[in-house]
Amino acid sequence: MTRVYIVRHAEAEGNLYRRVHGWYDSLITGNGYRQIAALEQRFAEIPVDAVYSSDLFRTRTTAGALYKPKNLPLRTAQGLREINLGVWEDLPFGELAHRDPERLRAFSAMAPGFSVQGGETFAQVQERVLRTVREIAAAHPGQTVALFSHGTAIRCLQGAIRGLGPGEMDSLGHSDNTGVSCFEVNGDAVTPVFENDNSHLSEAISTLARQKWWRNKSGGAKDANLWFRPMDLRGEDADFYYEARQEAWLDIHGPAIPFDGAGFLADARQGAKGFPGAIVCAMLGEEPAGILQLSPRRGAEEGVGWLPFVYMAPARRRQGLGVQLIGQAVSFYRPMGRTRLRLRCAPDNGVAQRFYQKYGFYKVGEAQGARVPLDILEKRIGYDDTE
Repeated sequence: MTRVYIVRHAEAEGNLYRRVHGWYDSLITGNGYRQIAALEQRFAEIPVDAVYSSDLFRTRTTAGALYKPKNLPLRTAQGLREINLGVWEDLPFGELAHRDPERLRAFSAMAPGFSVQGGETFAQVQERVLRTVREIAAAHPGQTVALFSHGTAIRCLQGAIRGLGPGEMDSLGHSDNTGVSCFEVNGDAVTPVFENDNSHLSEAISTLARQKWWRNKSGGAKDANLWFRPMDLRGEDADFYYEARQEAWLDIHGPAIPFDGAGFLADARQGAKGFPGAIVCAMLGEEPAGILQLSPRRGAEEGVGWLPFVYMAPARRRQGLGVQLIGQAVSFYRPMGRTRLRLRCAPDNGVAQRFYQKYGFYKVGEAQGARVPLDILEKRIGYDDTE
């Protein structure tokens, strides 16, 4: 008999930014690193003979909670990967809700007919993960093994060992980030010991505790997910952009320093020229909820992606939506090879300073030649396997 612990990865960008990350290789969030520390404490006195993870960054990094303090090698197995979601990868959930709602409902229900171009079905994931767990267990008879995998993959495994196929797994629970399940494996027989235990996480660092869909399982409010449409600053969108810039300027600086709306518009048009996704309107359903402006040419030689304007409409502030604009910026710049995001923020804008600090930005300098004092803030978005 082999005892197998299977652990979901710590909170990652997809969980925070509300984007589809199956085989997309996302990073761990700041809160995710706190979860990893709690997981390490949980397993401090539990003997483990071998550690495996999927080959994606978020699982390999989470596995460090065990293999590093126990001085074990980390072995990777692609069979422990999350479901492959093909052409959906790295799209915002809000975009799928807007453009492909029926298929998104099928995904949420783990329906037997669900598929997307270039992706896997739930039945394929069940077969893949169950086979991988059995193979790893067979290689470690009489030992204890820890495996690091992903939320949907773990749920598919739990269904498969019960004989539940796609469309029959609604009764199964959801694993929190770093949630732990335990199985005993004898040959082909896989028997649950416990599942989806997150007792090592305080409510303050539990991902599920902060998500509305989880807190309101009986049918209450759902998480608000944004989608993004390119803006045309030579058409009707110019007025919305001008008004947003003006509102933000007056809110921070007041009327004492003149607002140069025409200059902001001209700079935005020039900076986005040739890049249709560089200025987008954040949409909540059919409602414009914010603006994200990027400057792709600036900072390219340094590997930096600049964010000249990050804006949420007043009615949509303090609702946890702003971080999804940061996620959109990451999605835009990372394929270009940019490893850092950079922006300017007024030092006396306490709300914005706290927001950016919460999501990983830190001060690297002060803007020179600006009309008003501005801090330069930066956030790493590149991969670092030395952690």
